[in-house]
Amino acid sequence: MMSFLPYFSAETWTLLALLITLIVVYGYWPYGVFTKMGIPGPKPLPYFGTMLEYKKNIILNGELFDAVSVAEDDTWRRIRSVLSPSFTSGRLKEMFGIMKQHSANLLNGMKKQADKDQTIEVKEFFGPYSMDVVTSTAFSVDIDSLNNPSDPFVSNVKKMFKFNLFNPLFLLILFFPFTGPILEKMKFSFFPTAVLDFFYASLAKIKSGRDTGNSTSRVDFLQMMIDSQKGLTDHEILSQAVIFIFGGYETSSTTMSFLAYNLATNPHTMTKLQEEIDTVFPNKAPIQYEALMQMDYLDCVLNESLRLYPIAPRLERVAKKTVEINGIVIPKDCVVLVPTWTLHRDPEIWSDPEEFKPERFSKENKESIDPNTYMPFGAGPRNCIGMRFALIMIKLAMVEILQSFTFSVCDETEVRRSPEQTEYDIIKHQYLNLLPS
Repeated sequence: MMSFLPYFSAETWTLLALLITLIVVYGYWPYGVFTKMGIPGPKPLPYFGTMLEYKKNIILNGELFDAVSVAEDDTWRRIRSVLSPSFTSGRLKEMFGIMKQHSANLLNGMKKQADKDQTIEVKEFFGPYSMDVVTSTAFSVDIDSLNNPSDPFVSNVKKMFKFNLFNPLFLLILFFPFTGPILEKMKFSFFPTAVLDFFYASLAKIKSGRDTGNSTSRVDFLQMMIDSQKGLTDHEILSQAVIFIFGGYETSSTTMSFLAYNLATNPHTMTKLQEEIDTVFPNKAPIQYEALMQMDYLDCVLNESLRLYPIAPRLERVAKKTVEINGIVIPKDCVVLVPTWTLHRDPEIWSDPEEFKPERFSKENKESIDPNTYMPFGAGPRNCIGMRFALIMIKLAMVEILQSFTFSVCDETEVRRSPEQTEYDIIKHQYLNLLPS
């Protein structure tokens, strides 16, 4: 039998055996962390671990290394302190009038579709609305992307969220996870280079105009960063602007799409919400900021929609020191993933967790909700900085729509999903009827 094997010296066979052993060990050893810590969990595959289940959440940030959602420690604290004043109640109230201009465009676009007796692809309306609100309040750039879908801002944002499973960088990290930190240091990114270059160049041009005295009458997000006395670098300013576009567009439009879907599939809830709208704004009265903020049932409905479909299905945090929790030692620098989706649907926390029940968040009930079990915008000091901005934008649009229309399911509505699809996949191309109310 040995004659069929190549002739190698004993030293060569020893080295070959050692190499094979190392390859096998490499395939298993990195994925035994939970087992060593005594934490039960899914059984990892050799070489892959559980990464195949989370392929869409593997990120290389590239040029966005200094964005507020990515920066760490003192750099993060400095950037966050500069950005926080942009989202105070006073600032948001100033932006409300701008939001109303774009919600009017949204309503007109939806009305045209309804007049044709056609179904609407909800993301195709809420996406442009979110984009227009973000760019106008942040940089005083008015796109009207609903009527100009080929605008470079719109097309490039859409390219940003197209994930390629065969991206060489993704495959490299999938098979060799240790290369991730190295590539991160070298500023490699999963985000298309051309897209990032477009946004950095566009925003740099806008900023340059401000620096040379071509200012705007609006006090927008970009101008507040330029005027800050805490010294953001030019690159930091541009990174915050870019991440604001990406975050504001995708998360807000997705949340609105899920909300419309939940209303369409729960018509009794929609009727009750429309009754509150008619009480607060009788005879389709214009929406006022203060009154909108006092709509209790609207809050309940939106909170329940975010419980079922949180913006981030999971959160990621890094342990800054070694801690022991319930007998389990979490070492310093260990990455901790918080399964928001799972927490929000845990039957030990929520009764009938799969049911849409806005009353969970009524004044009488919400006080009993543990904030660590409901985290649609994250938790702690690194929660979503634009949370209040997003909520106002969503509430305004939804109230104006429901003043005139009613959502309902149609033949194209996907109420059930196939096993290989997630709800987040389906909502990208979800269809509903829009009927005059």
